[in-house]
Amino acid sequence: MPQVLTALGIIIALLVVLFVMSYVKVRPDKAVIITGPRGSRIVTGKATIRIPFIQRIDYLPLDLIQVDIRTSSAVPTNEFINIFVDGVANIKIQSDEASIRLAGEIFLTRSLEDVKQIAKEVLEGNMREIIGQMKLRELVQNRDKFAEQVKLSALADMKKMGLDIVNITIQNFADKNGVIDDLGVDNIAQIRKDASIARANSEKEVEIAVSKAKELANDARIKAELEIEQQNNSLALRQAELKQKADIAKATADASYEIQFANEAKTINISKQNAEIARRDKEIELRGKEVEVEEKTLEARIKKSAEAERYAREQKAEAELFVRTKEAEALLAEQERAARGLKLQAEAEKYAQEQKAIGIQAVGLAEAEAIEKKAEAMKKMESAAVLDLVLKSDVLPNIVRAAAEPLTKVDKIVMYGDGNNTKLMGDIVNSSTKVLESVKEATGLDLASLLAGFATGKLTQKDEPKE
Repeated sequence: MPQVLTALGIIIALLVVLFVMSYVKVRPDKAVIITGPRGSRIVTGKATIRIPFIQRIDYLPLDLIQVDIRTSSAVPTNEFINIFVDGVANIKIQSDEASIRLAGEIFLTRSLEDVKQIAKEVLEGNMREIIGQMKLRELVQNRDKFAEQVKLSALADMKKMGLDIVNITIQNFADKNGVIDDLGVDNIAQIRKDASIARANSEKEVEIAVSKAKELANDARIKAELEIEQQNNSLALRQAELKQKADIAKATADASYEIQFANEAKTINISKQNAEIARRDKEIELRGKEVEVEEKTLEARIKKSAEAERYAREQKAEAELFVRTKEAEALLAEQERAARGLKLQAEAEKYAQEQKAIGIQAVGLAEAEAIEKKAEAMKKMESAAVLDLVLKSDVLPNIVRAAAEPLTKVDKIVMYGDGNNTKLMGDIVNSSTKVLESVKEATGLDLASLLAGFATGKLTQKDEPKE
């Protein structure tokens, strides 16, 4: 099996190589002549297949071939003037199969230089022939004609070799004797002579033309003046005739115009009056409509303004009422909060006073019990001694101090109503009196009477005169 694959690979490789060797691609500027046992065939501008080792391939160029054509020796013209010609020709092998076969038979084994040399010899031979048929002046002045004749003369010989002449360009003519230069000098002199003659003829023709023109102008002027005079006379007669007719027509027209003018003026006057009356009626009507529109506009404006003012007042009143209502509500709420605060404060102060009064009363009762106990010890003492004890000792001040002691511990007393200070003092005095009454009930000692008697005795002594 591997041997079969190898053999198959070799066969495929050989076929590929054979195809590559057989494939021929021909460019448009080339021609291929394939020759084999059965003859030859020509291929241009396409691809083809040929059998390797059996069919031969030969190439021919189909592009332009430039050939320089110069006469190596002087060539006499029709006037036997020896000249040298320098030119260039562009040739090519014709593209038809017959021309390619013909060119292949002649140039297939030759190089491009050989082709150029053969074409050059053919062209130069035909050029010499045409030079011998033309004059030097004709050659120099008409190079295109010379080149065209050379091409026509050589074309038949070139076609016999399968070649075609594209164009021939003659670049220069020369001679060793300076004949061409002399032709130039002669041409210059002839040109100057022809120019002088032409100028003289022109000036003569100008003078003749001017004289003739002046004569014609004078004749034309005289004729024109006569014609003008005749035309003026005819014009004057015609103008007089026309004036007469015009005057008659004018008089008739003036009369008719005045009548027509009067009628038209009357009609116009009546039309103006009617138009004025109609205009005034229209103005009165328009004025009435304007007054009506102004009245409606004023009424609408006043009504709209009144409604706007009423609406503004209503809005303002509602806004003020709303503000007053909110302010009253706020004030009422503030007063209610203040009243509740005062009420709570008064209740708190009242409660504090009640508590203080209870404390004062308790203190007074305690002091009274102490004094009562002292009084029991002093029952047997005489009133004078008791009074002396009360006055000289600290009993009475202690009683008053005991009654007022609770007040020293009060930071602040808030009282409501008139006469509250008097009431407070009365409460203090009543407390002191209750203490004295308690002493009297407990001991039977009337400190108030003793104090009153003592005060009366003192006053009596003060009033009696001294001996």
